[in-house]
Amino acid sequence: MRHKRFLTLTLMLTLILTTLSAQCTFRNTAFNGGEYLTYNLYYNWKFVWVKAGSASMYTIGSTYQGKPAFRASLTTRGNKKADNFFVMRDTLLCYVSKDMAPLYYRKGAEEGKRYTYEEVFYSYPNGKCAIKQHRFGTDKLHYWKSNTYEECVYDMLSIFLRARSFDPSNWRKGHVIKFPIVDGDSKDPAQLRFVGKTTVKADNGKKYRCLQLAYQQYEDNKWREIVHFYVTDDNNHIPIRLDMFLKFGSAKAFLVSMKGNRNAVSSQVK
Repeated sequence: MRHKRFLTLTLMLTLILTTLSAQCTFRNTAFNGGEYLTYNLYYNWKFVWVKAGSASMYTIGSTYQGKPAFRASLTTRGNKKADNFFVMRDTLLCYVSKDMAPLYYRKGAEEGKRYTYEEVFYSYPNGKCAIKQHRFGTDKLHYWKSNTYEECVYDMLSIFLRARSFDPSNWRKGHVIKFPIVDGDSKDPAQLRFVGKTTVKADNGKKYRCLQLAYQQYEDNKWREIVHFYVTDDNNHIPIRLDMFLKFGSAKAFLVSMKGNRNAVSSQVK
């Protein structure tokens, strides 16, 4: 009898740990390796929108610490005209497992005369989410810290990849998905809010039915708008337009080209 009870307890503990370790995973229905997206960037300068650079996002099949993974990168580059007002060179990079668990995040930012970068390293010991955070600041010093959480945490890029596979079929305007967001030195509440549906014309001359999502972070006792995403209302959820609320003003990005998309782009308006 004791032997059976021990086996039962062992099986229960194994199931609990497996469930905890799997809670940071998610199905991927939106993309495969080999997706490549390009954008035109526009900045708001004295109430006038001017073309000021480009952006690109790619997602490829890769490996991380010897295991299959996806690697995604988002790069923004201001042009020479924009450099006369503000230099902006940002690169976001992340690795996620094939079942969408965050593995690594890095953001390098050259803004004005400042260069900073931050990193997050993820691991999942004993069914928990452990992160090691690293920040290199404007003071030229390196800062490190580690934390372990019962809940899953995400960086800005991995949560966006994850959100592309959300099922919005039952969403109503104002629907909110909350999650903790981390960067090189902090952990903050964040959320995606469903604003509604609209039609967006991309810089490739085509129009798409889109879902509008507001990404917000909780700072100074209030929700602050960070980015509005307009993603195709189909199984790809490809970003067609991004409205970015920056410290020095605002910027927009409009899709120029897409290739390697996983599903048919059924949201295109003919």
